[in-house]
Formats: sequence, structure tokens, C-alpha cells
Amino acid sequence: MSSFTNLTPANVSAQDLQLLRQSIQLSEESRQRGRHPFAALVADQNGKIIASAGNNSMPPEGDPTQHAELAAAALAAKLLSPQELAKCTLYTSAEPCCMCSGAIYWTGIGRVVYALSEHALLRLTGDHPENPTFSLPCREVFVRGQRQIEVLGPMLEEEAAEPHQGFWQ
Repeated sequence: MSSFTNLTPANVSAQDLQLLRQSIQLSEESRQRGRHPFAALVADQNGKIIASAGNNSMPPEGDPTQHAELAAAALAAKLLSPQELAKCTLYTSAEPCCMCSGAIYWTGIGRVVYALSEHALLRLTGDHPENPTFSLPCREVFVRGQRQIEVLGPMLEEEAAEPHQGFWQ
């Protein structure tokens, strides 16, 4: 029996699933470039992709703060107004960490859809020194802020785990 969540919440649309799968595909592309297998994209309410990013936190040329979610959120914030960002969704191959959740909150993105939960990710990465996973779900970060951010996930965890298979050994 799988240890991953494969239930899809009722309020997830076909567009949500398609864009989430696109973020998972981008995470595989990130791995193929020799980076950590994470990716995120920001889309408007019509599904138009505004920004996307892979993970660029790996040494030697990477910056530890350049997680995919933070980079995609920052790029979207340069391109859209706060009112437009509030109607956007950030799709990500893995649950945003507390740093990325802060970036999502401060950019004003109104919705997050993610695949792998932080807990499932920890099972994949173990104690790998390049991914010292926080045990702090993004919902717990967002609930302490003044903005309401809708969060849907985890879902498609088995698909999202594939780019991580064998990576963290």
C-alpha cells in the first residue's frame, strides 16, 4: 500500500490538475539540469502562466534561498499588480516550505495548489544535508497572517515523488 495521498479535493478543477502536473514535469526538468527536483509556476485565474521556476538552491553556483516557489512568486510580483496577484494560483510540485510560504504571503498570491506534502517529502529526502526539511505545513504559516490564502493539497503525490526517486541517496 502506498504511503502517498492520492485523493483530489472536490474543489480542484481539471485546469488545476493540468497545471499541477506541469509543475511536476518542470521538477523533472530541474533534476535533469542537475538541480534539486522541485518546480513551481504562477498562473492567473484563466490558467495563463505568468511565471515559472525550477529550484536553484544547490551549491556551488546556487543560492540557498532560490527555491522554486520563492523564485516564481518573486517574478510574478514584478509582472502583476497586487490585485492581479490576489487572483493567481501558485502550483508547486511540493508543499511550500516556511520561507516560500512567506514569499507567497508577501507577494499576495491568493491560492496555492501543491503535490507532495512536506511529510511525504521528508520520507523521500531523509536527513540529506541539502534538504533539511521543516516540519511546518504551509497552512500553519498562512493562518498566522492577515491575508486569506486558499490551500489545496497534497495531491498527485505518487506522480510528484517520481523525480525524487534515487535523487537523495
